[in-house]
Amino acid sequence: MNFISSDDFSKEQIGHIFKISDDIKDNKQEASIREHSTMALIFEKPSTRTRLSFAVAMAQLGGVAIYIDALTSQLSRGESIADTARVIGGYCDFIAARLYRHADIVELASASPVPVINALTDLEHPTQALADIYTIMQHFDSVKGLKIAFLGDVASNTANSLMLTGAKLGAEIALIGPAGYQPNSVYFNRAREYSKVHLYSSISEGLEDSQIVYTDTFVSMGQEAEADKRKKLFSQYQLNSKALSYASEKALVMHCLPAHRGEEITADVIDGTRSIVWEQAKNKLLINKAIILYLSEM
Repeated sequence: MNFISSDDFSKEQIGHIFKISDDIKDNKQEASIREHSTMALIFEKPSTRTRLSFAVAMAQLGGVAIYIDALTSQLSRGESIADTARVIGGYCDFIAARLYRHADIVELASASPVPVINALTDLEHPTQALADIYTIMQHFDSVKGLKIAFLGDVASNTANSLMLTGAKLGAEIALIGPAGYQPNSVYFNRAREYSKVHLYSSISEGLEDSQIVYTDTFVSMGQEAEADKRKKLFSQYQLNSKALSYASEKALVMHCLPAHRGEEITADVIDGTRSIVWEQAKNKLLINKAIILYLSEM
């Protein structure tokens, strides 16, 4: 079994992964996998939290992670994704890949003899979404009925995975961005099959009654050439104290990091008392352990 898309796991499977996470956190489960298990980390894009959390997760579970920089591998010289998957799958027990094109990780998974985990592509960031929702559930009994607002680039990979995972579990999703700027229609329409998902250009209207306010960088990896254009486009959608005042009085702030203080979020908000950003980052390690353990059971 692979974890390529936020739609790969059912509501029940997500609940099981969260139960594994709880058991690890509460020391109710022996967190270990087959001795000397290995994970290949194939990364085309930079990473701090995702790369490190997978490496630490494998080490703490009794295995080892091996980092492969795509630029210094044979992928950079034209070896196919499928051939790479077959070879690495013959050496390792798991593959986590951070790739530019979502189609490439689909191809990788189809050829791999071992489980493949999406560590981010241009379309999705499913492990991040699980960590996000798990973090929210530490503060609320359930996400069902909560209003989760995403402010900024509503067509980003993080927005796609968050709205799909949150909606599947019954949250109401508010996407707030510039007028005329549309979310990915495939993910938007799929999420609306699960729950209410609305698009707003008005910050005050979109944030009204929201219990979670989430933002992310305005310039995702691979979009650096468009940085000035994108910063101008989203400049009015900064998560600052004024924007936060439109949300519920006790709304919590989330950001998947890295944060660019003064751009998509202000320092007083990300470092404020309503921020759960650092808890959110910490939970990536816990969730990645649970995902590995769950996939090892399949």
